[in-house]
Amino acid sequence: MCGIAGLFDPQGLRPFDPALMRRINDVQSHRGPDSDGLHLEPGLALGHRRLSVIDLSTGDQPQFNDDGSVAIVFNGEIYNYRQLMPELQSLGYRFRTRSDTEVIVRAWEAWGPACVQRLRGMFAFAIWDRRQQTLFLARDRLGVKPMHYAWLPDGSFVFGSELKVITAHPAFERRIDPLAVEDYFSLGYVADPRCIYQNAHKLPSAHTLTLRRGGPARPEPVPYWDVRFTNDNPISAADAQAELRERLRESVELRMIADVPLGAFLSGGVDSSAVVATMAGLSPQPVHTCAIGFDDPKFNESDFAKQVAERYRTDHRLEIVGTDDFGLIDRLAWLYDEPFADSSALPTYRVCEMARKHVTVALSGDGGDESFGGYRRYRMHLGEEALRSRLPLGVRRPVFGALGSIYPKADWAPRPLRAKTTFQALAMDSVQAYHHSMSHLRAEQRAALYTPAFQQQLGGYSSLDVFAQHAEAAGTDDPLALIQYIDYKTWLVGDINTKVDRASMAHSLEVREPLLDHELIEWLATLPNRHKIDGGEGKALLKRAMEPMLPHDVLYRPKMGFSVPLASWLRGPLAERAREAVTGDRLLGTGLFQPERLRKLYDQHQAGTSDHATPLWMFVMFEAFLRQAEVAA
Repeated sequence: MCGIAGLFDPQGLRPFDPALMRRINDVQSHRGPDSDGLHLEPGLALGHRRLSVIDLSTGDQPQFNDDGSVAIVFNGEIYNYRQLMPELQSLGYRFRTRSDTEVIVRAWEAWGPACVQRLRGMFAFAIWDRRQQTLFLARDRLGVKPMHYAWLPDGSFVFGSELKVITAHPAFERRIDPLAVEDYFSLGYVADPRCIYQNAHKLPSAHTLTLRRGGPARPEPVPYWDVRFTNDNPISAADAQAELRERLRESVELRMIADVPLGAFLSGGVDSSAVVATMAGLSPQPVHTCAIGFDDPKFNESDFAKQVAERYRTDHRLEIVGTDDFGLIDRLAWLYDEPFADSSALPTYRVCEMARKHVTVALSGDGGDESFGGYRRYRMHLGEEALRSRLPLGVRRPVFGALGSIYPKADWAPRPLRAKTTFQALAMDSVQAYHHSMSHLRAEQRAALYTPAFQQQLGGYSSLDVFAQHAEAAGTDDPLALIQYIDYKTWLVGDINTKVDRASMAHSLEVREPLLDHELIEWLATLPNRHKIDGGEGKALLKRAMEPMLPHDVLYRPKMGFSVPLASWLRGPLAERAREAVTGDRLLGTGLFQPERLRKLYDQHQAGTSDHATPLWMFVMFEAFLRQAEVAA
């Protein structure tokens, strides 16, 4: 696992300053503390920060082919590199190392841009081919590893693993993108391919970008893979369970290849427990497992993790984190480079910090909810969709829209009892309704907070447009498949994978996700929905497949999530930080928000008349982003 960076002149051969290249490469030194490497030639500079995991002695980068005409900087792991080596050797390529990095170089020589089709793993890399005068960037299918890029005012191109590589370049102009602000206050993150700054971009998952010297000025990314939901596999439940166990075993085994200490996160949930149980069956030694517990029992899952650890006799380590562990706000704002509102980034940071004391690589259960239909919101959406299907939109919109507008708001109630939210969703089409349920702040709430001048800058844009674009590309009208597809393109990449990548790399820890294996996901997309949600039970297939391997309480207990007590924090020890955020010059000076509206949010939350924890936390994190941007400027 590493950090990569680069500069490219697509029109000429102007030289780049080595000191500048080293500086922008070193801002992400946390991603690769073991070694660093630079390569400069006219019109090109490549940088790499290495965390050594495979081939510790000969895997340094940038890495070159035999005559030096092809160079690569690579972040990630190619899990099938040992299978690709013999095939490439049969084509006449000789290997000087045992690294997956060299496999990508040879694959590029053999197959060109089509090489990405052969790679199974998590990756973001850049290949320079001097003979073709081509710079080729690629990102893995599920967006586990990041890739940012920008075009600078002089026409040159800069890329890096983290946005801070881009912003460290003195020529980059930091102008906040109004559309990105709208994305953030709706979704809690800035959705790909947008960045918080104009002129900066994220390479979308499953895309490549090819720059040719003298070619098109600003080429567009090109997709090379997508998941297609058919839901037509006639497999029986028993056979599906058996096949899942075998596929999971293969996926886990591929991700256990390492030349450094390896372990797993064990939260006590179904997904991480399934990964650990599978690892235990593959490892001759006790599996190293790490768990975080909370001193508030409402947020503590550590007893369930302990059950799994005891069953498989893992080398288990638990650390208890206080529910007042909010001192990381500014640290997280620096790590994420953009406003990021998922408060579970706090415990995620802590569990990565703890794991790195014992291992260099950790397997996680990320991706299970998206792939197996585990989120409660999926079941809620399907229930609402059944009601929507009985009445045309022309009838539902005026009737339920009116009910939604007059019904009192009840954020304190469980989701099934929030009639206002349900009425509003029933007045919408399927994509609008799912976007509504995924929005931290609803459209009417955002509109009330934005200044008229900022609304004019938006020009009618809404983050709903992001969902609508992906829905159009989904190739399915199945209600569950559609929202799973949208989650793969938005929530999974923008929130879950981003959270884990930044939190883990802050501690130079590599995290691998067996449940995000693209071949496993392709197979799951063929299964009928009854294998995912059955009788109101989410993750039905995974839970039943794991019944011989995991305790019943772990499989069938209510889902807790990796959450923190925001509401009480913001009325207690974080109250002053929240007040400073919503009334201070830093936030109000942007001209984006109406001061009296922000003050009202704060006052109502402090009085206990409303729970505004979500918007207040979003403003705290947005203000923290602005604070860090000032320091870095």
